[in-house]
Amino acid sequence: MAATFETHTIYQIPEDQRYGRVSDLFSVWFSTNMTLLTVVTGALGPTVFGLSFGWSMLAAVAGNMVGAVFMALHAAQGPMLGVPQMVQSRGQFGSYGAVPIVLLVIVMYVGFAASNYVVGGQALVQALPGLNRTVGVLTIAGVSLVPCCMGYRAIHVISKVVSWLAGGVVLLCIALGLWRFSGGMLMDMHGSVAGIFSAFSVSALWQVAYAPYVSDSSRYLPNSAVSVRNTFIATYAGTVLGTILPMMLGIVLACQWSDLTTVEALARLCGGGAGIVLVVLSLAITLGNAMGVYCGALSTITVVQTFRPDWHPAMISRVVVTLCLVALALVMAFGMSANFMKSYAAFLDILMAVIVPWTAINLTDYYLLRHVDYDVASFFRVDGGCYGYFNMPAVLSYVVGVLVELPFLKNDLYMGFLLPMLHGVDISWLVSLIVTTVVYVVLYRGGSTRASRRQAA
Repeated sequence: MAATFETHTIYQIPEDQRYGRVSDLFSVWFSTNMTLLTVVTGALGPTVFGLSFGWSMLAAVAGNMVGAVFMALHAAQGPMLGVPQMVQSRGQFGSYGAVPIVLLVIVMYVGFAASNYVVGGQALVQALPGLNRTVGVLTIAGVSLVPCCMGYRAIHVISKVVSWLAGGVVLLCIALGLWRFSGGMLMDMHGSVAGIFSAFSVSALWQVAYAPYVSDSSRYLPNSAVSVRNTFIATYAGTVLGTILPMMLGIVLACQWSDLTTVEALARLCGGGAGIVLVVLSLAITLGNAMGVYCGALSTITVVQTFRPDWHPAMISRVVVTLCLVALALVMAFGMSANFMKSYAAFLDILMAVIVPWTAINLTDYYLLRHVDYDVASFFRVDGGCYGYFNMPAVLSYVVGVLVELPFLKNDLYMGFLLPMLHGVDISWLVSLIVTTVVYVVLYRGGSTRASRRQAA
């Protein structure tokens, strides 16, 4: 059983069990992005933001390259500390202070899983006309459970297969799509500043959204300077390339068939071979789902363990929690199917508001303030150890980081009062990133100065 199923949960991986290889991270993050949901995200440029092919591609490439920097910096934390990212957040927010952040991240995992179920189910129905939508969604959810429950080793093995199969299919579809392009379509550069920045933001957020769990896989790598550096490089290269290609496919499809769903457009493009293409891409979704729900289970265990510190969860606990999260994602999936594109875009807006300030605090604390110096044992102490129950500088900075987004935020439910001055351009995440970082540095250093004075007295 131990050889097949992962037995570790949220605790630090011992040095003698760091069997991971840095080269595996490229295939993990390349294949994780090779899904229909990534294709759908790329299609937002022409369909939702009103951009041409050229502007959509520029925004997608730039957004992924920028967002992946933050994502890969989180990945590099794994080999050093050997614990899941959300457990490590106790070092910034305190044992209780981290709980609300972890809960929000769990919602994110469930939301992405639900989105994948919807898109994967649609693809199976398109590929297998005798199948109904409910059965399609349930099939994707069921297949996702296998690598998710088996854990880290199974995910790495499947990622290699998915990289070749799904990667080859995506490249073939891009070639077919570009072959159909007219010269005028390639030269067309219509769009708006608001649309370009929105598409850029969505692409950047796609990468930042991985930040809360990217180190959950890199924590198995050996702890060395070379390992940390190569972890950043392999993760960055894999996730950028693995995202830009399917997003490019989504842009190509949306520019030619804006009146069709992404799945319908893909079927139109591939003709008689559409069934094979859709089955490969829909099954590739199971890997991305496995990664998300697997890490969601670790985050859920982290929350429970905060209030039950004597509990030492094992493999069975992780599997049970996984089943509960899958059930919750299915409920959400059936609720969002009717108007998926709008529901998905709104979901991304919410993610941006809650993830960016956390990322700013985590990376600032890890790289600039503590310089990778953490007491891992304190993460699991009843009283939070040297980090306490609440780290108020981090908690206050996070609240400020969310609040400063409100004047600049734009979605279907809310419009910030400063948006007219910015011609409708949503810069909320950028403002939050800068303000949160500055506020946290000031509060952290102010608290350290006061503590030093008390000790001297």
